[in-house]
Amino acid sequence: MNIGSAWLLNTVNGEGGQSRLDTRLSPLGTMAPSGTLSSRPGVIPGSADGTRYTDGLWVDTNGTGMSTKVNPGRAVIQGSAAAGAYPVYVPEFTSITFADGDAGNPRVDLVVLRVYDDQQDASGKTGALIEIVQGVPAAVPTAPAVPPASLPLAEVFVKARASAGTGGIDWKSAVTSRRQPTVAVGGIIPAGGPSFDGAYPGQYRDSGKRLQRWDGQVWKDLRPTWQKYEPVWGAEDGKFAPQLGNGSVTGRYIQDGPHVEFYASLKIGKTSKWGGANQNGNWFLTLPLPPSTAMPGNFRARTGANGGAYYFGGCFIYTTTSTDRFTTPVAAGTGVARGWSCSAPDGRASGTWVDGDHPAAPEEGSWYEVWGTYEVDA
Repeated sequence: MNIGSAWLLNTVNGEGGQSRLDTRLSPLGTMAPSGTLSSRPGVIPGSADGTRYTDGLWVDTNGTGMSTKVNPGRAVIQGSAAAGAYPVYVPEFTSITFADGDAGNPRVDLVVLRVYDDQQDASGKTGALIEIVQGVPAAVPTAPAVPPASLPLAEVFVKARASAGTGGIDWKSAVTSRRQPTVAVGGIIPAGGPSFDGAYPGQYRDSGKRLQRWDGQVWKDLRPTWQKYEPVWGAEDGKFAPQLGNGSVTGRYIQDGPHVEFYASLKIGKTSKWGGANQNGNWFLTLPLPPSTAMPGNFRARTGANGGAYYFGGCFIYTTTSTDRFTTPVAAGTGVARGWSCSAPDGRASGTWVDGDHPAAPEEGSWYEVWGTYEVDA
């Protein structure tokens, strides 16, 4: 097996040093950083048909007995911060054989691609090797620690008493990939491997579902998705602040820069309270984010006796101020969808805001919806 590397004396392959082939096949250049002098270790992505993030250094699940193969591939292995990163390539399929299973308990072995550098580790050898780090047998075994200057490729479950004569390892279920991808600096890191923090604001990765950007603290989707929020049901004036009881409120929104779309709903329950007739007015639902400017929105309801009737109208998207004195207290700077308006039950236009009296007294199961689009401070 001739595993090559660049900027490293390949004494294990008998050739004495870096060859031209090593230089052509090794992943050279500045890789995705993990620190000021360290690189993110991992496998270089790529598959023959483009359907998988990488075929490189895959531990084959079609082994026989106690043996299997590791695919060819390229990788970067981070040594200590002082040693730097090692570009490595495996040009051919590599056979590996596991020790027989323990007599009493299973174990988990770890397959790694490991770099030895005598100048840094005083190991007495220099080169890159695929190795099996044998785990400790136990009733509930765990994988051993990753050795220094090593890239984990897979965990392999070795059942008790496994051997070539007893059928060997259950290859279809025994292998758990531990590979993680890496790319050149500025590249988009593909999905795969454990979760990780970004190394600098503006770094990109593929989460497996969408593209994300590291903002210095968290990964954020570049293409926003709908989020849930829980709106507050309240009244602007009157003697009684509404109480939800076993009713329900739901809210969803999506933000793309300064643009927000939202939907909020209220469903009256059996124990919901609003004080009865003429006890409060001008119902509202809070917004997920305060708008930067007031603007109109949409309103719909089904309310009234005997299942109620449908009502359509509008609302007012607004940010509260310190001078607002609502019956239901809300802090200044809170976004609210207020001023719900709709026609009267007889179809005539009305100047009355929606509440417990208008357009009709609600019953259990009555519902109210507001939705719209508005602008926020980006």
